[in-house]
Amino acid sequence: MSDHTAIVLLTCALSVVIALMCGTAAGYLARRDGASYPAVCARAASTAARAVALAAAIAGALAVLRR
Repeated sequence: MSDHTAIVLLTCALSVVIALMCGTAAGYLARRDGASYPAVCARAASTAARAVALAAAIAGALAVLRR
């Protein structure tokens, strides 16, 4: 495995971990605000999905700029 491939894989893994942390924080804050558990799960999943989508958009933009 080349160094470039390892860096790309580590960056993807870090993006997923950060997305999960964002989702957890959003769920925690929603629960502290008094939301029900289904609403908390929906907000956490929505936040995590948006964070992954943002990471994918940034990666796509960087891939285009790199060419």
